[in-house]
Amino acid sequence: MARRTQPATRRMTATPIEAAEAPPVLQGLPALASPGARLLVLGSFPSVASLTAQQYYGHPRNPFWPLLSALWGQDLRAMDYPSRLDWVRERGLAIWDVYASCEREGSLDSAIRAPQLNPLAELVAQLPQLQAIAHNGGESARVMGITRSLGRPVLRLPSTSPANASWSFERKLAAWRAAFEQVGLI
Repeated sequence: MARRTQPATRRMTATPIEAAEAPPVLQGLPALASPGARLLVLGSFPSVASLTAQQYYGHPRNPFWPLLSALWGQDLRAMDYPSRLDWVRERGLAIWDVYASCEREGSLDSAIRAPQLNPLAELVAQLPQLQAIAHNGGESARVMGITRSLGRPVLRLPSTSPANASWSFERKLAAWRAAFEQVGLI
């Protein structure tokens, strides 16, 4: 009787070199919301600059804060970050990301690996005045199937990422204005 040899098993642990090459697992920022929120804007995951500063839309070239400034006629960039957060909460805007954590080198959404979703349904349940959910860009919009199941209208907005250079500031502003008007934020 011939002896069968077992196929070689693949090692399941990484060598130190392989481990060093793995992208870091990053943790996102907490939700910015109050019970009076009427619009929840969902990004994908904070950039390196945002994570370093522990601030939403912290990259200086991201037009998120300039867009809000133009919509509300108030220079939010001139405010310190806590005051900026108070301003948006008082006006009914909530901000979060679809991913709670992921592996990623750099800041591009295309580099996101192994994303873990935030508990979006839990947040929406805490926002009784919420009228709509808006996805800030394509990566965020990949989970529209989930957000559509939450019982609120879902909008897809052009990304405010500096990587979205195909949309001018004015074109982004018009799209964001329509969303804000729809829920009565302006």
